[in-house]
Amino acid sequence: MITKGDKNKARKRRHVRVRRKVAGTALRPRLNVFRSTKHIYAQLIDDATGTTLAAASTVDPELKGSIAHGGNIDAAQKVGALVAKRALEKGVKEVVFDRGGYLYHGRIQALADAAREAGLEF
Repeated sequence: MITKGDKNKARKRRHVRVRRKVAGTALRPRLNVFRSTKHIYAQLIDDATGTTLAAASTVDPELKGSIAHGGNIDAAQKVGALVAKRALEKGVKEVVFDRGGYLYHGRIQALADAAREAGLEF
């Protein structure tokens, strides 16, 4: 039987594998995604300086009132649109997508598609 701890260990191994190839710069930051059962978080990271340029999540005050449950596709779409809006305000149009070791499916795909529709290129 596979336990939750085993699944998270496998995800972390996949994330390390992805991170070997994916790095963000000031011109093209990394769009990192973290997913929990109740919430989803996204942030734009410049790995050269180690700084976060923009972030959005389901616990963000701007979204908290409009989301009933933060762990579904609808919430992920709203987070994707919000992080894209904040990125464009900072002058960032292109990003590198870091799926965080998660499969590109469901909430992760919804967040990425919403960010693309809002104007980000990756």
